[in-house]
Amino acid sequence: MDAELITLIRKLSQQYAYTSIQMHEAVARKAGLPGTDHKYLGFLMVQGQMTAGELATLTGLTTGAVTGLIDRFEKKKLVKRRFAEDDRRKVIIEPITKNIMALFAPLYKDFRSKSEELLGSFSNKEAKALETYFLKATEIMNETINDLNSK
Repeated sequence: MDAELITLIRKLSQQYAYTSIQMHEAVARKAGLPGTDHKYLGFLMVQGQMTAGELATLTGLTTGAVTGLIDRFEKKKLVKRRFAEDDRRKVIIEPITKNIMALFAPLYKDFRSKSEELLGSFSNKEAKALETYFLKATEIMNETINDLNSK
């Protein structure tokens, strides 16, 4: 691939990332949450229950910031806290999936539909190229995160 095309794709990738941030900010506002709080719910939805410390490690947020985050989620009935059975000092955060989906599914409905339609317009070969790109780009981002966090 020539350098000009690589530069163009890099710029498009940046534009996509910036627009994604703007869209998620708009979704969060509509859901009554600050900033990208709702993206942190995604960690809980994918990982399931976890401790506040685990969520802090996963997100890179401080434990204090995670406490505030969980307080906001709990106030909106999106998560619940419970003590670990083996150690009552440890608090487990559980997502309340039904409430999360009820809040966010309508906000993402059109976006999801249009995105699926767009993906459906690609050939299997093109879709495989997208899959390869996203898998490898995610790997590179995770390496970068690990490098930055270990310094």
